[in-house]
Amino acid sequence: MPRTVLVVNPRAGRGRVGRELPRLVQVLTAAGTEPTVLATEFPGHAVELARRASQGGADTVVAVGGDGTVNEVLNGLIEDDRPVGAAVLGIVSAGSGADFARTFSLPKHANGGVRGIVGEAIPVDVGRLTCDTAAGPVIRYFANIAEAGMGAATVAAANRLPRRLGKSRYLIAFWPTLARFHPVDVTVTVDDQVYTGRAHNALIANGRFFGGGMHISPKSDPADGRADLQVNIGPKRQAFTLIPKFFKGTHLPDPRIVEMSGRAGSIVTAHPMPVEADGEVIGTTPLSFEILSGLLRMRA
Repeated sequence: MPRTVLVVNPRAGRGRVGRELPRLVQVLTAAGTEPTVLATEFPGHAVELARRASQGGADTVVAVGGDGTVNEVLNGLIEDDRPVGAAVLGIVSAGSGADFARTFSLPKHANGGVRGIVGEAIPVDVGRLTCDTAAGPVIRYFANIAEAGMGAATVAAANRLPRRLGKSRYLIAFWPTLARFHPVDVTVTVDDQVYTGRAHNALIANGRFFGGGMHISPKSDPADGRADLQVNIGPKRQAFTLIPKFFKGTHLPDPRIVEMSGRAGSIVTAHPMPVEADGEVIGTTPLSFEILSGLLRMRA
């Protein structure tokens, strides 16, 4: 019988994951998979649990929660740019964001069946991000979106708001961040492309959605070996006018956004700007990134 391990954040989705977990286990058991459930107890715990499960011979390690849980499980399944063990990544989209799962149209809650947990395994790209912290450079792998600038500052502010606000935290956090944030001189390099000038945000997309459903990078494909970048250069006061278009995926092309695409690159800024990956603030610029083509397999 396949060994399936569920790495669960029971607090995700404002506690909905914990409430729906018994039903999910029941559905999986009926489908011929008796899962082992490992509940996270603190930030970063899912990294440890996922790594231990894959090293222990699990066939599938499933992130049950939002994008933060997916990111931690992903980082548990990779070490030194290589998979740890042979486990396939599974996802139960159950958090307030769950944006990476949207790219694959996975069910939106833990009671949505077995898709994303059993079945075909497909190769997916993983981004590797290196940036500065107070303790020195740090490496973080990401599945979906990374960014530097005002977007990362918004994520930091949103993470300080009550979780009960759900995905509206991002919109609430946006306005005070907009007022405080100042554009800086940046140099963005991707393969043989270079942009130098003023900007207030630079986004690196592997997936298509972020921020609780914004269709931010409609052309991105997590299996094409490339990242799609958007450098926001327009006046920051005009940023709010793009928000409705972000949700619809109709904001591109736009003269206020420089589009770039490639496998590897860097973002260097005149002053340190915050950096986030998959909704977690991890450090500041300068940063470098590389897309590791087909590094992991995922149930889709």
